[in-house]
Amino acid sequence: MSDANNSQNEITSNTNNENTNAGMGRSVSSARFQVAKVSHNDTNTESSLGKATSIPNSLSSTVQPSAIPNHKKIKILIGDDDSEHSSTASGIAPLATNITLNPTSFNDQHKETCDYDTIDALPHVDHYRNLFSITSPESKTRPTLEALHETTNNSSRLRLGSTIDLNSEMISTLVPPMDQPSQIDTKPNVQVVKFGWIVGVLIRCVLNIFGVMLFLRLSWVTGQAGIGLACVIVIVSTAVTVITAISMSAICTNGEVKGGGTYYLISRSLGPEFGGAIGLVFSFANAVAAAMYTIGFAETVRDILKEHNVKILGTVVESESVNVVRIIGVITMTLLLGVALIGMRGETILQITLLITLSASLLNFFIGSFLPSTAYKRRHGFEGYSWKIVKENFGPRFTNGETFQNVFGVFFPSVTGILAGANISGNLKNPSKAIPLGTNVAIGITSFVYLVFCLVAGCTTRRDVDLPFYERKNGSIIQLVNCTLVSNDTNCKSGLIHNYQTMRMISAYGPIIIAGIFAATLSSALASLVGAPKVFQAVCRDMIFPWLKYFAVGNRKSDEPHRAYFLTYFIATSFTAIGKLNVIAPIISNFFLMTYALVNYSCFDASLARASGWRPAFRYYNKWLALTGALLCVGVMFIINWWAALITLVISAGIFLFVRTTKPEINWGSSGQAHTYRRALDATLKLGSVQEHVKNFRPQMLVLTGNPICRPALVDLGSSVTHGHSLMICGNVVLNDPSINIKLNDQREHGEAWLRKRNSKAFYQPIVAPTVRQGTIALLQIYANN
Repeated sequence: MSDANNSQNEITSNTNNENTNAGMGRSVSSARFQVAKVSHNDTNTESSLGKATSIPNSLSSTVQPSAIPNHKKIKILIGDDDSEHSSTASGIAPLATNITLNPTSFNDQHKETCDYDTIDALPHVDHYRNLFSITSPESKTRPTLEALHETTNNSSRLRLGSTIDLNSEMISTLVPPMDQPSQIDTKPNVQVVKFGWIVGVLIRCVLNIFGVMLFLRLSWVTGQAGIGLACVIVIVSTAVTVITAISMSAICTNGEVKGGGTYYLISRSLGPEFGGAIGLVFSFANAVAAAMYTIGFAETVRDILKEHNVKILGTVVESESVNVVRIIGVITMTLLLGVALIGMRGETILQITLLITLSASLLNFFIGSFLPSTAYKRRHGFEGYSWKIVKENFGPRFTNGETFQNVFGVFFPSVTGILAGANISGNLKNPSKAIPLGTNVAIGITSFVYLVFCLVAGCTTRRDVDLPFYERKNGSIIQLVNCTLVSNDTNCKSGLIHNYQTMRMISAYGPIIIAGIFAATLSSALASLVGAPKVFQAVCRDMIFPWLKYFAVGNRKSDEPHRAYFLTYFIATSFTAIGKLNVIAPIISNFFLMTYALVNYSCFDASLARASGWRPAFRYYNKWLALTGALLCVGVMFIINWWAALITLVISAGIFLFVRTTKPEINWGSSGQAHTYRRALDATLKLGSVQEHVKNFRPQMLVLTGNPICRPALVDLGSSVTHGHSLMICGNVVLNDPSINIKLNDQREHGEAWLRKRNSKAFYQPIVAPTVRQGTIALLQIYANN
């Protein structure tokens, strides 16, 4: 039986040799590669070797067991089926052969096997699973081309051009234990805290969305715009965030999401130019947002100090005291920095506590709207649910020079917290599942609450009320000021437009609303103060801006960006010194809208490119909806403030051009590359249908330069004929056996780089052939019709 098998293998080998000599290339069969595991000390060797394995016929001739001493033998059946029974049933007798495996034939440095020489990467079931499904219980990673071809760790590899899963088993069993590579971890032991979708995304997004605007400006928006237009503002803002969340969900479920959140998504989709621009802009916007939320907290504290007649620096606190807001804001920002430096775990515990407090305050406000109105509440405009008030407050009534654009710009930052979960993507267990699920649920909850609160405030409270008198405290003495005797006194006005504490007035118990304001403002400020450094650290680590690498360093224990924390603190404190909430809100609105526009455009561009790598598990997206969202974001930018929108676009464009000019050596597989390939392919196909004419004749040259570096004069001669407007190909015949998988990537890259440096518009094509004549004939056959 062994002789028969050997004779059959010799016939197969001779047939393959004849085919090779006839000029036919080696074809790899579609049969699956399965090799029985062999162990040195396995007592059941015969039984394990008896398991049949299918391999292509072409590879059976490449193994010569007699030439290798100290070998092991594996019985292999040659055929297209997995079992011997199925091969016999189909009328094809299985071919058996003995393949010798030499334990010492592996490279001791890289621990590779050279038994199977193939160009194509062998299929594996793990590479065809739906790796990023939302329903998947655990996250998996899709292999890269470098991983499939084993070129990740070393540029000079052996002749084996594919990765075979059985290699790891063969190495572990055939290589002696003393020769196996030792796993030495040269990096410090970093313990990164990981969260699920509820704690890591949902809670953070809800707390960041329910910021200062919910309690301090939502009633003002309703008073200025009216119930109808206020609901339109909420719906339009929600539409922008929902479309952005859908696009972000598609991008998140298309691949592995690492640290950097939104910056990571945009940079890996549109390239380092857009990524670098939006990374800096978005980090800056989060730092300014932290200042905005801190000012909202400081305003509330100032109003409380005013009610209790507290003196600061010997001066009684007044309602328009900006300096008090600045002092309280800087102190608060310093305390938040201390909490952030403690670490993610402590910050998360504080966030959960603030969420409980915020939920209690929301319930307190809703209950208070159904309670009977007191004399104090009626004096300030609260009368309970009334159809008369609904008709009065339904239409807009802009006062004090306010417009729809200004009101929309003040409200929109209250929905910008949808990226709070994505900002800490490096601290999520499964970002591809957590970010879409947590973000969309948070948007649904917060949008519903915003609409309900607009309706409650507009249906129960008048928008403009003239007070007959108000109380003024002077130490322990309470004075009653008659408003009919004074003019231009803002304290004599109340209602939705003038009273920023309307939510507190409507509630059942005012101190709970104060606690809710503290929880909403502090949680949002803390989320922004934590998110901005993490995004900025990711930008610095990608080395798009090498001069910012100082901020890429993280803490040794938890990899927290402490240096970026202090930079964010400095920026946030500087904007806290402004002390006015309505001034800062429109500034950051444009930065966030720019980020949202690029997220939507990333989804549209990736869908339009139709790259094979664009296969998001989140199916509820549409490229035209994403484009609509991008245009909507740009339109809203100009609606809020046209000159601020222009400044934002100029800054982003400036960073974009700077990165494109510096040309960082980064290749993330952007959609722009997919567009380039598709346009080139379409143009080539279109060119094939164009009839030749003497007017459009261009010389097409195949220049046998060999390695172009060695013959620059010949390259220059060809370039002088083509002038960069015609096709020129520099051919190089590498003398070697073409049946052996010889990698020419390094040589090709060096040749193309030399041509680019010399400004020679030509293609470099090396080819492997046993003789120069055969290689030249192959080149002529390939390019004869070009």
